[in-house]
Amino acid sequence: MPRCRVNLSTMIFLVILQGAAVVLFCGWYVQLSPCASAPSNGKVHILLLSSWRSGSSFVGQVFSQHPSVFYLMEPAWHVWTKLQKPGARALRMAVRDLLRSVFQCDLSVMEAYLPEQHNVSSLFMWSHSRALCSPPACPLTPRNQFSNQTRCFQTCDARGLQAVEDTCGTYSHVVLKEVRFFELESLYPLLQDPSLDLRIIHLVRDPRAVVRSREESAKAFVSDNAVVLEQRSIPAAEVQYQVMQEICRSHVRINERAILKPPPFLKGRYKMVRYEDVARNPLQEITAMYDFVGLEMTRQLEEWIYRVTHGKGKGSKKEAFKITSRNAADVSQAWRSTMPHNKVRRIQEVCKGAMSLLGYRTVNSEKEQKRLDIDLLVPREPYQFSWLPAKTEHPSNG
Repeated sequence: MPRCRVNLSTMIFLVILQGAAVVLFCGWYVQLSPCASAPSNGKVHILLLSSWRSGSSFVGQVFSQHPSVFYLMEPAWHVWTKLQKPGARALRMAVRDLLRSVFQCDLSVMEAYLPEQHNVSSLFMWSHSRALCSPPACPLTPRNQFSNQTRCFQTCDARGLQAVEDTCGTYSHVVLKEVRFFELESLYPLLQDPSLDLRIIHLVRDPRAVVRSREESAKAFVSDNAVVLEQRSIPAAEVQYQVMQEICRSHVRINERAILKPPPFLKGRYKMVRYEDVARNPLQEITAMYDFVGLEMTRQLEEWIYRVTHGKGKGSKKEAFKITSRNAADVSQAWRSTMPHNKVRRIQEVCKGAMSLLGYRTVNSEKEQKRLDIDLLVPREPYQFSWLPAKTEHPSNG
């Protein structure tokens, strides 16, 4: 029989060519179908992306109190307070890498930002996490019950972060609330990471209501304002407007990137939620968020949601960072009766584009501002605000 002779260099070339073809095919496949290969551990990772005083603490608790959720509130706070960098742009990659590790229940990354002798209580707002008040982290609160932040703070501290990692690993959903991202592009590596099943819930709020809420706790935002403004020298009277302009621009950037021309790996991973819609129809909107990330509503959660959204009044300054029983609809409209109209006009000027895109009507006079019978919330169409995962069966809830 005739023999086909192939020299060594030809064989090496063919092997290299075959390897290159496999790499190119895998890259092409991942680009086309990032959601087709679910993470092997089956966890779902949710980033609650918002800005300060936009209702994110309440929505965070909506997830934290769910028995299937491990929740942490603003882990990037540690990055912004520890690293001496000029602004948000310089810090975004450090924040992104921290989130990746925490999503994977690896808390060792936090050690770079914590005191040498650190406890669970070293984590920012740790007692807001029901998971850290429940077994195996702490025996105080059974998983199917609601946690009390004060009692948790007094009872559930522990040495080191191993208990946090162990606890995180026992939950099917990991939810991180963040207010320190101003664009989506730096999150692309997380969306493309095959070990993560990342969903983004983008929570927005009427900028006029945000400013009213921020003014009640103005001192708490001095350091963050400087980072948002990239340490620029701004007259004191202008700071809040410049900050709001940056926040409003970020909402536009994020929403337009996700909705108008999303990359393939972002489809099915983004949902925008307006705080005012949650305030008006809490059970419907929260159920839609649960559906989006694969969580089931329970009767206990329904009752808890009703209690915390149907209290009395608008909340006090002392309650600015607490989840207490309030009337959610009153809270969302409070700015209309308390904020000077000249300030409202200025906010509308700096946030005009965001208000138009997100569905908030402007007011043209003080009389119009105070007429609560005039609805300033533009009805929304579901398809304008979210790409729903293929497996979601309720697109009408978007």
